[in-house]
This record gives sequence, C-alpha cells and structure tokens, in this order.
Amino acid sequence: MTQALKNTGATADSVTFRRMTEEDLDAVLKIEYAAFTHPWTRGIFLDALKSYEIWLMFEGAQQVGHGVINVIIDEAHLLNITVKPESQGRGLGLRLLERLMSRAYELNGRECFLELRASNLSAYRLYESFGFNEIGRRRDYYPAAGGHEDALVMACTLFE
Repeated sequence: MTQALKNTGATADSVTFRRMTEEDLDAVLKIEYAAFTHPWTRGIFLDALKSYEIWLMFEGAQQVGHGVINVIIDEAHLLNITVKPESQGRGLGLRLLERLMSRAYELNGRECFLELRASNLSAYRLYESFGFNEIGRRRDYYPAAGGHEDALVMACTLFE
C-alpha cells in the first residue's frame, strides 16, 4: 500500500478500476470539465474509445478519475490522467498512474512517454515520483489563456 493511501485512511481495496464504455461518457466529461481549463471534448473521448484504453477509477461506488493509455509495439503513451478536483491531494492520482502503467506493461509497453503543461507542477511532481524524467519541451504546444503554453515531455522505463 502506498504511503499516500496510509495517510488518508483509504485502503487499497476501496479503490477499483474498470474499462470505460460509451455509457460512462457523461460522468467522465463532468470530471474532465471540472478538472481542466482546456478539457478533452466528447468527440475526443468517443474517438479515444475506439483506439485507446480508457480506465475509470472508483473509490467505493464513486467515480473519482480516469486515464487514457495507448501502446504501440513496446512504447506506451499516457494521454490523459484526471482525478476529480475534490478528490485530489489524497494519493489517488498515484494509484491511477500505477494502474495505467501496470496495464501498459501488460500490453508490452516498456517505455512510457507523456506531455504535460509546464505550469502543472502537481502533475510534474506525481510523474517524477513515479520515475518519469523530463526529456524535452514542446514550445507553445497547449492552448492557454492569452496564448499558448509549453509542454514538458517526460519518459519512464516500465518494470513488472
């Protein structure tokens, strides 16, 4: 059990995961729109359901997050990871990341890549704590209020 879960009183058994279906879309969008200034749209999620694995995270019966991965040959990409704003700061992001990286490994992913907003320090710390390292920067990659924002590119070797 991770230290973050011990600190919250949550148990590993209270957090569960399952694959997303189209019927979950409204609940996913509610969390996505609450968490981000530039969220994924309904159309993006519908396309993602056809091509990627989307996993939902529940605490008890309540949906608290979702994540999207894609694996091509041995390369995984973490495309989206979202935790409901009122559930953040309790170690659930790490639990979701661990599940997604475990699944990527099951699909033969041996290296994982991701991009995140340069301003997203909490996500940066999460990824860094898991073992991701910054390997590059994409200038003006993300739309932002008043212009664009750089993306940081991070990578991590996956282990069993």
